[in-house]
Amino acid sequence: MIPDLQASVLCDDVRQERNGKFMLIGIFDGLVQATNQPVCPRICLMNRWCMGEGEFTQRSRIVAPDGVSVVGEGQPVPIKLSNDQQIATTVEVFINLAFHQAGTHWVEILLDQQLRMRYPLHVRKVHPQTPAAHGPRAGETPPGG
Repeated sequence: MIPDLQASVLCDDVRQERNGKFMLIGIFDGLVQATNQPVCPRICLMNRWCMGEGEFTQRSRIVAPDGVSVVGEGQPVPIKLSNDQQIATTVEVFINLAFHQAGTHWVEILLDQQLRMRYPLHVRKVHPQTPAAHGPRAGETPPGG
């Protein structure tokens, strides 16, 4: 029986406590990047599968706004569910993804090469802030004063 994808979440980091619980840090649905720094150093993707039985292979990818170009693709992840009450949680880490353009990118989760979920990742580009011109420090006399 093909499992359901109960959740798929993008975040900055995923940690697992000693009791087995997962902690998601910095959950997001979009990225804001400086135009001169198109590389995102780290994105974590947590998927949770349930209500299935058997062995499957998960693949995840992030697709550019053109719907064709792949920004990043995870390795095949084996999923094994012994019965329909078992849960499988996977965590993938994408390192140094280059988002060269702003717009709606797409996170795609496939199971045995079949698309199971697709959702937007909004990427916004901003111009880097230039350092503000500083006036004289406290106790200093301004030039010409």
